[in-house]
Amino acid sequence: MIKCTNLFFISHVSPGPCCLLQAEKQRGRYAALAIAAVVIVVGIPLWWKTTETYRAWLPFSEISELDSLQLQLSVDIEVVFSRGTLTPEQQKKFPLSHVNEKEHQVDVSIPELLTSPSTEADLSLHMLSESSCGSVVVYVIPETAALLPEDVKVYVGQRRTALLRSPPFKSSWSLKEVLSNLDVKVEQVVSTMSFSHQDIVAALSNRVRMAKVTKESMADSMRAIKSSPGYEITFSLLNPDPRSHSLHWDIEGAVQSCIQPLLNKLAPIANFSVDSQILYYVVLGVNPRFDNSVSAYTLSADSLSHVINPVEARLGSNAASSNPVLNFLLYVPDSHHSPLFIRDHSKREVPSNAFHSPRWGGIMVYNVNEMYGPEAEPPVDININMAKVMGVFLAQLRLMLGVQHTHPPTGFVLQSPGSAGLADWELDRLLWSRSVENIATASTTITSLAQLLDQIGNIVINDNIAQQVSSAVTSLQSAVAELEAGNLAFALQYSREAILASERAFFDPSLLHLLYFPDDQKFAIYIPLFLPMCVPIVLSLLKIVSEAKKRRADKQAKSD
Repeated sequence: MIKCTNLFFISHVSPGPCCLLQAEKQRGRYAALAIAAVVIVVGIPLWWKTTETYRAWLPFSEISELDSLQLQLSVDIEVVFSRGTLTPEQQKKFPLSHVNEKEHQVDVSIPELLTSPSTEADLSLHMLSESSCGSVVVYVIPETAALLPEDVKVYVGQRRTALLRSPPFKSSWSLKEVLSNLDVKVEQVVSTMSFSHQDIVAALSNRVRMAKVTKESMADSMRAIKSSPGYEITFSLLNPDPRSHSLHWDIEGAVQSCIQPLLNKLAPIANFSVDSQILYYVVLGVNPRFDNSVSAYTLSADSLSHVINPVEARLGSNAASSNPVLNFLLYVPDSHHSPLFIRDHSKREVPSNAFHSPRWGGIMVYNVNEMYGPEAEPPVDININMAKVMGVFLAQLRLMLGVQHTHPPTGFVLQSPGSAGLADWELDRLLWSRSVENIATASTTITSLAQLLDQIGNIVINDNIAQQVSSAVTSLQSAVAELEAGNLAFALQYSREAILASERAFFDPSLLHLLYFPDDQKFAIYIPLFLPMCVPIVLSLLKIVSEAKKRRADKQAKSD
């Protein structure tokens, strides 16, 4: 008997090498796509955000408007007619106010007739109608009044008041004729006491190009030191021969009596600090020549420019302060070069025996050889006449600070400022010029900063710089508005705030942090980090794209 047995074989069939290869390729594609997605979606934005340059918002539209900034200056003028100047019919026709084409406002009232002398009248009229900063009060007196000398048409006092001899008004004149005849005289007074076109041109001469600038206005603007929030004034006594001369000067008392009143008046413009020093064995940088005709040593005008540099090296400087320094030097020649006189370009002796250097200071030569005889034993004690010295330095300081020369029309008499060193209307003229100069300087600084930040994109603009720029723009707009309204004090205040904010923003050290990190250095740092990671990812993506194109081409071939 044959027994048959059925045998069943169960075998496990493993996939072939082709299937394993396809699965591995699929996982590789998914991994490459996932890594690329993470890099693109997360890595690149994160890297971009963490390495971007922070740039706060700036008012570029308002800054661009500063290029076409137009200034309109208004002066409040009060014209007061004394009794007898106008006829009763003309008084009735006069309005309470009148504004002419140059924005000069005229207010009319009828006070008592002035009979006091002009010098005393200046104070009494000032007390009668105290004028604000930047304004002008003109008192019109009858043509036949004996208050002024016959050849004097206008008297300008120390304050903001002026006496104007009335032009001949005919009783038959209309209101328009009276005003037109008066406006010419009032305009001359305003140009003298307030500001003129040349004053404003001179204030803008360093900032914008002007076609019509007189040589005198340009010289005044170049002589005056640039506008600054503060100034340092240094008085130095140079004694080249202390063995022969023992010099004594009461500089503290002289400053208090001669210089400090002027600085007190200039307090709205800037802060001033005054110091003094005595330097020994300091000689001039040039050798004076002996002139036999006058038996004295002389310095020519051509050699004065070589005097400052050697002396300046001995003066020292305050490195802790960024304010401009005005130097005033009193030089006492040694006994071997005395007397010493300064001559101008016409070979004539300078009466003050002093000279000044624009925007630097002044030097005065003080001869002492006549104060003692040959029998005196050295060192000779010399007491310096500080009134004489400070008179010269005060005049030079006025020029350095921008108090320009006033050349009034014929028939004008200007009262001396006296011990104050500066008349009220002279201060107003300086305030007008400084306000305009500050506005021009601040607008130029802000515009230049905006152009720089727009051209260089990797400069950091932090919130502090943005705040300073916005503050400067706002202060500029306020200063322009106050000038237009005639508020000189507020205009100067806002213009100072504008120039301070603009300079703080322009010279902020944070602006330079990334300027020394150019693009080639960026590549040198980032390529070693990202290139080893990016190359496999890019190659995988390229391979995936090529395989996808190949599959698409195979499907197209089969369908055909």
